[in-house]
Amino acid sequence: MDGILIIDKPTDWTSHDVVGKLRKILKTKRIGHTGTLDPFATGVLVMLVGQATRLAQFLDKDAKEYEATVQLGFETDTGDLTGEMRDEGRGMRDEEVAEILDKTNLENVLVPFRGQIEQTPPMYSAKKVDGKKLYELARKGIEIERKPVNVTIYELELLEEIPNPKSQIRIRVLCTAGTYIRTLAEDIGRKIGTGAHLTALRRTRAGNFDLTKAVSIEQLLEIVSAEKLSDYLIPMNQAVSHLPEIKLSAEEVKKTRNGMKLPSNLNAELVRLTDSENNLIAIGSADENFIRPKIVFV
Repeated sequence: MDGILIIDKPTDWTSHDVVGKLRKILKTKRIGHTGTLDPFATGVLVMLVGQATRLAQFLDKDAKEYEATVQLGFETDTGDLTGEMRDEGRGMRDEEVAEILDKTNLENVLVPFRGQIEQTPPMYSAKKVDGKKLYELARKGIEIERKPVNVTIYELELLEEIPNPKSQIRIRVLCTAGTYIRTLAEDIGRKIGTGAHLTALRRTRAGNFDLTKAVSIEQLLEIVSAEKLSDYLIPMNQAVSHLPEIKLSAEEVKKTRNGMKLPSNLNAELVRLTDSENNLIAIGSADENFIRPKIVFV
């Protein structure tokens, strides 16, 4: 059992919770995931089953797409609805926010956040500094200096204003991996002049995988019970279809599985090596002389 499962992560579950649940459902320990989602967030979680766990390094840098609900009026210490209000008692009333929004051109507000921007990683994040996760320090009341990082916002659009309450906006974001949507929401709130935090976050796409391919935990239980898992398990070759493909003969398959390099006239940092039946045999690198396997699959 090797391949990719796309799970629609429910709210209040950690990504690790999903891993643990799938290990029980699929009766295998060899399960991982790419692109952690916060517990309050929902949506696309790319799960790697069996040998597919070795593909994580080729998938975790894929672009991500999100839909987010941004509550204007005040910031929280976590950047989302799970945290406490910063400067308690200084938040704006919904009516005050609505009055500011009536005078604000939100399209103009979003313009500076498109393209390559700098973000300071939030304290409540899994980013490591000197070997320690920032959220572990934050929970102890420790805040340290963080260096800004460059991220790219490919697309940023206003989905709709929510009329009730009128102090919220919804945005769609297509961005590079490693973009903090909570930080983006805070920065937008500061630009408007109201402060902001996330009240909902849904990942709609990760790389080539979107919600149309996703199943809930409840659906997965039914799928496994009906012995139809193969209908939903995405083949490893399809998962890395963005890499150049080199078809191998039966003899070349044997050599590759023995770790031997093959003649090449292709220059590519990464290539996928497949057999005549489209099975993924290896991920390798190629230059003008040789293809060298980096990861070989049984």
